[in-house]
Amino acid sequence: MCGVRNHGCVKVDFQRPFSAPDGAQEILLVRHGACDAPGPGGLIGGRSDPPLNASGRVQAAAVAKRLARERVSAIFVTPLQRTSETARFMLGDHDVEPVVLPSLGEIFLGDWEGHGIHQRGSSGDPEFVEMMRAESWELIPGAESAAAFAERTREGTETVADAAGPSGVAVAFTHAAVIAEICRQVTGSRPFAFLTNANGSVTRLVRMPDRRWLLLSFNETEHLPRE
Repeated sequence: MCGVRNHGCVKVDFQRPFSAPDGAQEILLVRHGACDAPGPGGLIGGRSDPPLNASGRVQAAAVAKRLARERVSAIFVTPLQRTSETARFMLGDHDVEPVVLPSLGEIFLGDWEGHGIHQRGSSGDPEFVEMMRAESWELIPGAESAAAFAERTREGTETVADAAGPSGVAVAFTHAAVIAEICRQVTGSRPFAFLTNANGSVTRLVRMPDRRWLLLSFNETEHLPRE
């Protein structure tokens, strides 16, 4: 492919790096740093809400260094503390106060909240394996419905983009399933195609002037220290 093409009334030169055109909004989705899975007694308001662990704090510091060069105009976190703890490391570089955005909170896992989805995965639990094979959170008893999750994440993403402003970047510190769902909506992929986003990773999207969305990069991890 060569030359300049019209991309929805916006000229795009495919021989040059993409840059958001006038009237577009750019957002960064950052997955929170690593945390230890809580036990059944570790629920807060019915949700698994563990703090960052030592690795997560190192990742958060690396994220802050990565984002220091961005023109950040808005920062969003979710009600779960692991996102606000991750965002806290970058606040000294940007004169922006985080806004809590519940619509980008992690998917509600019903009966699995606080019962170790990570342990289920690492042990090859049959119910976990079936849920991943079917790519459906709804196989978890009491879990949030796919329709409700899709609607609220869509609304949350639009809220973040609205806050970006001209030539600015809005950053949302959020969760693995949320990032996967947003990327699914933008690309029309399978439900779990983007669920592999890593702790501390950065995913970049642009809302074009006609309000269509583009996925520019997924799961950037070059800024993170090697294990």
